[in-house]
Order: sequence, then structure tokens, then C-alpha cells
Amino acid sequence: MQLKRVVVTGLGAVTPIGNNLTDYWEGLLSGRNGIAPITLFDASRHDCRIAGEVKGFDPHDYLDRKEAKRMDRFSQLAIAASIQALTDAKLTIDELNADEVGVIIGTGVGGLKVLEEQQEVYLSRGPSRVSPFMIPMMIANMAAGLTAIHTGAKGPNNCTVTACAAGSNAIGDAFRLVQRGFVKAMICGGTEAAITPLAIAGFASMKALSTRNDDPTRASRPFDRDRDGFVMGEGAGILILEELEQAKERGAKIYGEIIGYGMTCDAYHMTAPSGQGATRAIELALRDANVQPEQVDYINAHGTSTPANDTTETKAIKKALGEAAYKVAISSTKSMTGHLLGGSGGIEAVASVMAVASDRIPPTINIQNLDSECDLDYVPDKSRAQKVAIALSNSFGFGGHNVTLAFKKYV
Repeated sequence: MQLKRVVVTGLGAVTPIGNNLTDYWEGLLSGRNGIAPITLFDASRHDCRIAGEVKGFDPHDYLDRKEAKRMDRFSQLAIAASIQALTDAKLTIDELNADEVGVIIGTGVGGLKVLEEQQEVYLSRGPSRVSPFMIPMMIANMAAGLTAIHTGAKGPNNCTVTACAAGSNAIGDAFRLVQRGFVKAMICGGTEAAITPLAIAGFASMKALSTRNDDPTRASRPFDRDRDGFVMGEGAGILILEELEQAKERGAKIYGEIIGYGMTCDAYHMTAPSGQGATRAIELALRDANVQPEQVDYINAHGTSTPANDTTETKAIKKALGEAAYKVAISSTKSMTGHLLGGSGGIEAVASVMAVASDRIPPTINIQNLDSECDLDYVPDKSRAQKVAIALSNSFGFGGHNVTLAFKKYV
């Protein structure tokens, strides 16, 4: 089989620091912080009362009121980012090409908000009052399904649900479909809207969340000695992946090329990373891309701001890259956005592609006292102008799921 070259021709982002690509990217480069007290519900009883909420998002900019009312927020965010990405790519889907365009959008938990709300309805008003739209609003595949309905994409349609690796899995799986000639283009990425009472309570109960409620803008602090947990975020990041020859034929703008996909499992522990799977994911992505460690210019780290992840990821990068690890620029954009769970791989792939396209590296903010076990170049505080020919994006999820994506400057 003759493998196709696959390029990125469109990007869309709805995030805690910007509701479109331009605002998101400028926010990352300027070190804008999106963490603040929770407003989506009354969090006064919770140990954790901060999150990275999407601000000022109006679903009616993309959907009519009746449609929006019948969707959970995670689907609304995905459709918004997908429409942005298609518009950016100037890719029109019609009856001539609909079968050649597919959708894969990952999510960690799907429609949790509507599930919680309808559980309350069930308990207080009885089973007959539960909404007939609960199931189609709740199930995780609906972001991908509804995106296809609203864009007309009739090709392969799937939903990856691999916790915090879901968005990256979606992009990697979409890459394979285009690379092998099954489709000409894919709408792919991740979405999440899990800033809900039960989700915050659940993550807090397992001591995963930061409780720096009195200082929210400094709560997400990857690689810092004093980190105390991650901060929940929400949003969606979508890429348009396209077969190179089609992209050239229609004169598309090309941000970069996707060249590698590594996927492994720790098979070790439900929540604690072993590091071995992460190392192999990086190594597999490099092998798939035919790239040597010393060629990597930038890594967008998973970098959650949890004690276990940041040291384990640092060790994995060092094992996979060897001495080259000390020369590569690394940043965790979660320091600004918080952790979008299944949506994180989407917005972080967008950031990685933009780094390749613009030769700018976003910073890791809030590093005040670097953890002694985290001894690499994490681009602290300020963005950096630097040539980025090859970038990696890491995503690791509960269950031991590990994904690394590799992007390259298009030449």
C-alpha cells in the first residue's frame, strides 16, 4: 500500500483562554491564564472551587436555539471548533465529496452535565419526567455524530474514549485513515465539558485536583515543586487532516504535516503511570515518523501539574530521547488552560501545529521552584522564538493509555 502524506489545513479551538484559533494562540504565547473560581455551578461546598471554564461562549453563534437545547455542552463545543476548522481550511463538504470526509472526536466522559441534571429530575419528579433527549445528549459518540450531521461529512465516524488520551487518539486514528487512502480528509480532535458538581467532587475525592482556591491563577503549575494537583478545564480542539495531493490541488493553506503516531498501554495501574508506556509511545511515534531524537525541537507535554505525572513524564522523555532530551524545548500549556481531560489532546495538538507553523514555542507558566526531578527545559514564563521543524504532543490517560503525535514543518 502506498501511504499518503497527510497535512493539517484547518484548526479550530474553543478554550479557557480564547474561543477561536487566533485568541487561543495569542493567549498561549502571552502566558494568559484561564483559571478562575467556578461559575457554572455553586461550588461553595467543594474542596476544589476553581476551574478553567470557557468564557463568553454562545452556542447560538453556531447552532439555532432548538438544536443547541438538545445537545450537551461537550457537543456544542465540538461543533463550534469543527465549524471553525472547516472555515479555516476553506473546505466545503457537498454531495461530491461527503463520502470522502470523516469525523473522529474523542471525549473522556461525554455528556456528564445532562446525566447529573436528569438524575435529579428522576429522583425528585419520577421516571416519567426524565427527558427523552437524555440518552442522545449524554452518550459520548454524539459529539462526532452531531458534527457529521451539521457538516455533512459521511465518511468514517468514530469516537475515542481513552480518558485524557482521547483527543490525541482521535487525531492519530484519523491520520491513519487518510494516510492509507480510506478518505481524503478528516475532522478530528477532542472535546470535554466536565466542570460539573459530581466530576469535581469525584476528582477531588481521589486527591487529583488542586485546592489552591485562594490563588487560582497559580494553581496549575506543571513541573513546579509545590504543585498540588491538576485544574479541570473544558473546551474543544479540532484539526482538519487532509491528503496532501488534494490539499495542493485546491490550493489549501498548509500549517504542517502529521508524520507519526505512537500508542501504548502501561498495563500497570488504573491511575498511576508507570512511565514505560509513555516512553514506548514516544519511541513509536519517532519510529513511525522516521525521526531521530536529536531532530525533535519541541514537545507539548502532558504536564498535568500532578506530582506523579510530571516526574514520570520527565523520566519518559529522557529515556526515549536520551541526551537529546536536555536540548529539546518542552512546555505544558495546561499551566494556562487547565486539564481538558479528553479535550486536552485536541487543543494541545493545535498548539503543537501552531508552534511548527510559526516557529514560536508557548511557555509553561507558574514555575517558581522547579522540582529537582524535573530538570529539562520547560520554557518557563515567556514564549520563545525558535525554529520548530518537528514537534511532539504527549497525552496520557487513566487506564494507562499513552499517545504521542509527531508533526513536521511542511516543505
